[in-house]
Amino acid sequence: MGWDKEVEELRTRQRLAHAMGGPEKLARQAAAGRLDARARIAAVADPGSFREVGEIAGFAHYGADGALESFRPANFLFGHARVDGRPVVLTADDFTVRGGAADASLHRKLIAAEQLAHDYRMPLIRMIEGTGGGGSVRSLEEMGHTYITEIPGWELMTANLSHVPVVALGLGPVAGLGAGRMVMAHYSLLVDGLAQMFVAGPPVVAAAGETRTKEELGGAEIHARNGAVDDRVESEAEAFARLRRFLSYLPSSVHELPARLATTDRPDRAEEWLIRAVPRDSRRLYPIRPILEAVVDTGSLFEIGAEWGVGVVTALARLDGWPVGVIASNPEALGGLWTAATARKVERMVDLADSFHLPIVHLVDNPGFMIGRRAEEEATIRWGSRALAAIHQVRVPWATVILRKAYGMAGSAHAPADRFRWRMAWPSGDWGSLPISGGLEAAYRAELEAAEDPAARLAGIRARLERVRSPFRTAERFGVEAIIDPRQTRAELCAFANAAQRALAPGPRARGLRP
Repeated sequence: MGWDKEVEELRTRQRLAHAMGGPEKLARQAAAGRLDARARIAAVADPGSFREVGEIAGFAHYGADGALESFRPANFLFGHARVDGRPVVLTADDFTVRGGAADASLHRKLIAAEQLAHDYRMPLIRMIEGTGGGGSVRSLEEMGHTYITEIPGWELMTANLSHVPVVALGLGPVAGLGAGRMVMAHYSLLVDGLAQMFVAGPPVVAAAGETRTKEELGGAEIHARNGAVDDRVESEAEAFARLRRFLSYLPSSVHELPARLATTDRPDRAEEWLIRAVPRDSRRLYPIRPILEAVVDTGSLFEIGAEWGVGVVTALARLDGWPVGVIASNPEALGGLWTAATARKVERMVDLADSFHLPIVHLVDNPGFMIGRRAEEEATIRWGSRALAAIHQVRVPWATVILRKAYGMAGSAHAPADRFRWRMAWPSGDWGSLPISGGLEAAYRAELEAAEDPAARLAGIRARLERVRSPFRTAERFGVEAIIDPRQTRAELCAFANAAQRALAPGPRARGLRP
């Protein structure tokens, strides 16, 4: 006798699992403009590569004779697949089954997904929709008791941040543990208009006296601007494209080094306009993104967190095919001053690059920390000091290009101080503990008061100090390693990227990555 009967039961259970929440719930999901969980997996995984784990797990009811009467699949799906040929762990919340609530899931599946990514050193992709935790009041009545909350797999989620790339895509309303799983990632995004994120949704907030729509409470724009997520996109298709691109810069785990891609962009490509990119008038602003595009491999700049901490641009890019992390001052936002949010953004990029062995390139025009009451209320010095600590703890190679200003304590964030300095400056470089032009009257008060013509004396002092502040004077004393023609910046950075590979070593950092 064979096992045909049992195999037929397996096929029946598989059909029930793939029915998800049923035709009505699937139609409602489609009407809302959102893909269902299995369609999302099919859209992300290379064709035919997805192998589901726990496919028939769920909640069954049996008759008195032991026959299966009904089955509700678990609303958390996962398995291993390939994305652009790379093995990954794919997870997707099924909103069609009780809105993604935890009481319709099996926590062991969530834990197993995190374990698979960790133990087999594969990137983890979370496609999140629903609460992913918290359950419902109705489920408590059915259970007949309450419980002290625990978060299944949180220790693994924390460990994975220091072990494998983690991407979180918010593809619908996300609350509770779902929101926690969103931010416990190296790269996260929300889909505009379709996805919102909150600690607790509008009904719970209304009970506390605050009436808000889902968009008003936790829309994608809110969280892309406050840094709770890294980006927002216009569609699920764009979300899937961005996750693929993000992963393309990183190794599959900290136990590997990032891969070099072939490029036809010559390392010695020189953009003539760069010699005019920084205005001679130090009060004039200029855009940083065209400069970045000009020096990295063509088409390789992948900006992260464009809408928050706008005093800097952070990105992944390639130089002569090698992946690098990029930090660049943005003079068009507060002149490039560091706010508390700017410092947090810098810290996050430094930690990401250091964890996954990406050399860091820093383009600097930093007039210092933001000052004033707002800066004090936001604890700018606290977050600025954390960013400085991250920079000085980093172990990956670091190259700095000083475009213009590097002043004060924030200016010291231009590079770590304890290793060989790959520092170069444009002729427009201007640095010091404070701007020379800002303290002349105070520093030379007695001399000016004694002068017959104070204005003429001040002009003479200013002329003398203009010669002193020349970046060539600093280079004479080896206070900066090189002054370069701005048009040679790409060639210098490509040389750095190639040399940096000799200083990279796979393996975890001694200190884990902070969420």
